Amino acid sequence: MKKLIAVFLALLLTLSLVACSGQNAAAPTSPAPAASPSESLPPSGTDASTVKFTDSVGREVEVPANITRVAASGALAQIVLFALAPDMLVGTASKWSSSAEAYIDAKYYNLPVIGQFYGQGDLNLEEIARIAPQIIIDVGEPKGTIVEDMDAIMEQVGIPTVHITATMDTMADAYRTLGKLLNLEEKAEELAQYCETVNKRAHEIAEKMGDNKTSLVYCLGDNGLNVIAQGSFHAEIINLLSDNVAVLEDVTSKGSGNPIDMEQLLKWNPDVILFAPGSVYATVGSDATWQQLDAIKNGTYYEVPEGPYNWMGSPPSVNRYLGMIWLAKLLYPDLATYDLYEETAKYYELFYHCKLTREQFNELTANSLPN
Repeated sequence: MKKLIAVFLALLLTLSLVACSGQNAAAPTSPAPAASPSESLPPSGTDASTVKFTDSVGREVEVPANITRVAASGALAQIVLFALAPDMLVGTASKWSSSAEAYIDAKYYNLPVIGQFYGQGDLNLEEIARIAPQIIIDVGEPKGTIVEDMDAIMEQVGIPTVHITATMDTMADAYRTLGKLLNLEEKAEELAQYCETVNKRAHEIAEKMGDNKTSLVYCLGDNGLNVIAQGSFHAEIINLLSDNVAVLEDVTSKGSGNPIDMEQLLKWNPDVILFAPGSVYATVGSDATWQQLDAIKNGTYYEVPEGPYNWMGSPPSVNRYLGMIWLAKLLYPDLATYDLYEETAKYYELFYHCKLTREQFNELTANSLPN
């Protein structure tokens, strides 16, 4: 079946490139990116259109020397790449949410949807052939099968596919690697330094709090009884900046979290409860069962801001740096002495290419800060 798909895609790609060749023949070419430890450039004076690139999991992949058309493997990679190279993205992994329209320029908001390259099973091969990306980039925490996954995508679609590992502590390195790959080193360095600054500040605040961090649970789902537990990749920020009391034996790696019951939540009885957007934040204040929790009785429960993405994850990508800024300010305002609007506006300009107004900020954080 994979061979049939590959043949089909190859035919579509050939037709697409033939149709476009008249327009692209006179297009100027950019110089090849500078050599780095992860790249093997041809000898001086040779004329090669590709270079060898070693990705974060040790795969040596032949990639175009001058990349201008990029596809993200999924939503997590898309957020990272959108900050660095919005004009290189030829499509989106999924349709932008309605909450994104106010912050994303129309030329990006209306990009064709190509689907996820793995996981969702909604890949649109015909659309991929039409827009002809030169490379597929996966960004995030590598699964145990990451090498096989990346090789399988390359075999299926016949397009160079690379993985760049990125966690909250290594996102700066990921941007520097991407900058070399895409010949955007100056912009990548700006984003890398931003990530390092925000991450360092959050770690300093966490270290000052020591064992006195605020106890907290992050609740999700239609009934609010799913939690992001300790040990989950999605809990990085929560574990850093709070005492995440959601300790469970079998921790899921899914963004939907672990299901629990109210009895368990009452046992934990955290000082602060965060609710995911679209959960039960609006109703818990008048619910007798939820009122048994100190955080609800004391009014120390908040809704995570969302727009264009959830600030705490979903997906757990570079958007979580915004969550880091917000959560530190929410829990420890005496230590997080920065102006939250100014910090948020800086993030939106760097990562979403958007000028955030004070009115938009107030709407985003309406349920997310103490009264």
